[in-house]
Amino acid sequence: MVVCPWCGTNYASFQSNCSNCGGPIRSRDRVRPAVERGEVEMPPPPPREISDKYRWRILTRDAWAQGAFVFALLGAIFGVVGFVLTLAIITAFVGIPFLGMGLLFFGGGGYVLYWRYQEAMKAVHILTNGEATTGWIADAQVNYSVRVNGVNPLTILYKYRVNGRELEGKLTTLNRLGLDYQPGRNVCVLYLVNAPEYSSLYPHP
Repeated sequence: MVVCPWCGTNYASFQSNCSNCGGPIRSRDRVRPAVERGEVEMPPPPPREISDKYRWRILTRDAWAQGAFVFALLGAIFGVVGFVLTLAIITAFVGIPFLGMGLLFFGGGGYVLYWRYQEAMKAVHILTNGEATTGWIADAQVNYSVRVNGVNPLTILYKYRVNGRELEGKLTTLNRLGLDYQPGRNVCVLYLVNAPEYSSLYPHP
């Protein structure tokens, strides 16, 4: 069994690139020795070949994006119903609040969706061009108050050092990749050379 380190897709046999996200997959004979020694698996050097559709993969697994989509959809429904009721002057007293609520939901959901899309694009840029270093998990918390498609989102806080500076990053994901994110565990962190505060974990959960 071969697992894509970028999106978690399983393959029965080895292939050089993931057909789902386009990410490069390292052969098992190169990965296994590092895993057996307990070392952190490092990605190939940049630039890495990452499919453009991987940004959508990140977005569909993002708890914020999924919640924003629901709000935007509700806003669109409320907005249409409110607009129709407002046109029928007799029911305008009901339609106007519906229309206002719909615009509020749709605007808020759309803004969050745009924000998360920009974050997904940033993550793809980091995964493609980021330099690799060893970091560690500072904290990992499961948000039991939120449940998306039967899964509770996991928020991971990690730290890493670049040129003597200690930096930290945080991400929230629904995809665990079957990995252990216990505090203190060493992980691979990718960061941008010209902006080291922008980073991501490898494999990207």
